[in-house]
Amino acid sequence: MSTLDPELKHYAELDARMVQAVREIKVLTTMSWPVETQEAFLGAWSVGRIQMPEVSYPALDFSPCKRVLEEVEALADESHPLGDYLARTARSWRYAAAMLEHLGKPEMGAFSIKLYGRPGDRIAGSEVRSNEAAAHFIGAARDVMADTRLADPAESIDAETMKAQLQAEMAEVFTRHRIDVVIDPHLVAKAAAGPTRIRLRANTLFSEYDRLQLLNHEAYVHSLTAINGREQPHLKSLGRNSPRITATQEGLAVFAELVTGSMDIARLNRISLRIQAIEMALKGADFIQVFRFFLEQGQVEGEAFASAMRVFRGAPLSGGSAFTKDAVYLHGLLSVHTFFRYVFRTGRLALAQQLFAGKMTLHDVFTLSPLFDSGYLVAPLYLPPWAQRVHALAGYLSFSLFANRIRLDAIEEDDLRLGI
Repeated sequence: MSTLDPELKHYAELDARMVQAVREIKVLTTMSWPVETQEAFLGAWSVGRIQMPEVSYPALDFSPCKRVLEEVEALADESHPLGDYLARTARSWRYAAAMLEHLGKPEMGAFSIKLYGRPGDRIAGSEVRSNEAAAHFIGAARDVMADTRLADPAESIDAETMKAQLQAEMAEVFTRHRIDVVIDPHLVAKAAAGPTRIRLRANTLFSEYDRLQLLNHEAYVHSLTAINGREQPHLKSLGRNSPRITATQEGLAVFAELVTGSMDIARLNRISLRIQAIEMALKGADFIQVFRFFLEQGQVEGEAFASAMRVFRGAPLSGGSAFTKDAVYLHGLLSVHTFFRYVFRTGRLALAQQLFAGKMTLHDVFTLSPLFDSGYLVAPLYLPPWAQRVHALAGYLSFSLFANRIRLDAIEEDDLRLGI
């Protein structure tokens, strides 16, 4: 670091201070519910007793951490690309700390909205809002899933086979790092993933979609960007999940599912239903009402509980507030898709690969790009297989841009006749 320009050294030191300060801010871990909460709720539900889950949260005080973050914000010149990045990132960590200090209270929801937005937010480049997109995809899924002629193959991959397949495929991409796949008999969800480990629920059958989603969403986006970020020589925060990168990270991960054929209509439906449930909670629906909503949408009781829990993690169960993180998946997907098309149309497709150099927002990709040219930031060590095939990606984007010129509302069936 001693060979750096004094200004760049200043920002590297600020970044190190911030990374050290936020080590104890663990959003999802802190607000998670124990397995026993689901067991108690569903046990009572099965015998006709309707009762709110019993959830408690620790009383937290992040005052020392927030003071450091305020200092980082104050010392970062937001007219400089690095100062802009650090100030925004420190601010998001400060909001996350405040959110965790208000777990179980109505104020928690306001901080969640600052970090993740709300279902009614407008999508860039249009007048469409996330909740409108959700309604569209739910309607499309209902039509497809109701047609029995359109059924996909049943789930048939056991956990041991899935583990072996994932481990072998990831080893071909992560040549200098290892992501372990383990089978967990205590896992509630079918699968869970972190930066260096993927857990699979024991005695469970998985589908080909499950395998592809775990690879392309979890391993080749979340784990990959974490590893690449940790390889950055000066900006170690790019290896951390700061709250402000959530929309871009989840949007990129879902986009990866889409372009690799890993996204089935049921998955798109689940993402969209969660957005509607968040909107219900913000408008006053309580946990029981949201749980019933998911049951009415065809989810089994365990899945409906897990879905409702995602909405109410950290929030009062009585409604009027919500953990709005799940609102970013659709918004992020549509924004990331727009980003890829935009950089292709403007002749800057190389920016798409820089997006994988660490955990950053779409805004950061544009502002930090000159720092790759200077060597302060380094190119990503790993890229997902689909992003390595740049010409294939360019072909997809070129087709997508042109296809937008075709107006489906002006099409008649006879117009689609090819030949005589």
